[in-house]
Amino acid sequence: MADVDEEQITDPDPAVNARETARLKARAVAAETKEPAIIVAADTTVALGREMFNKPAGAAEAVQMLRRLRGRTHQVHTGLVVLDTRSGKSVADVATIDVPMRAYSDAEIEAYVATGDPLDKAGAYAIQHTGFRPVTALSGCFAGVMGFPLCHLARALRALEQTTVNIPAACQEHLAYDCPVFATILEKTVFVD
Repeated sequence: MADVDEEQITDPDPAVNARETARLKARAVAAETKEPAIIVAADTTVALGREMFNKPAGAAEAVQMLRRLRGRTHQVHTGLVVLDTRSGKSVADVATIDVPMRAYSDAEIEAYVATGDPLDKAGAYAIQHTGFRPVTALSGCFAGVMGFPLCHLARALRALEQTTVNIPAACQEHLAYDCPVFATILEKTVFVD
């Protein structure tokens, strides 16, 4: 885990902010790594337009975030950086997913916040929470909304000539989600830095 000051990344574009924070984390881990390694770093932010919703400072802020997101579609941006310390090559990518929130009630928000679950989540929610289930009819990358877009990881590893298992199949099986976008994600080319 990278011990970095994420506040030093101040780009106003939420997608760029997430990517550059992931890059900061990857570089911090690489600086501490003595053996050759493939380092994977990610950072997620929730955005309503250009306004970023990171982890709430407490229960009151979590309630406020969930009220603002209720019944609206927002974006989840997860920056992903894969760094090969042996070659010095890296791939930086961003998964952006449109997330439609359902019109949950104030009582549902209060009950969910009381669980403590939203306090360490960007946007104050977990798509996978079995009790709250805040999202309706997602048509994008479920794992990306959770904060780790596995198909983006697969294509980054492929670009660095690293072999992988069938990540899309494993992801869909584990999440019990029939992903409608994995093939589109995997066919795109990412560039090695």
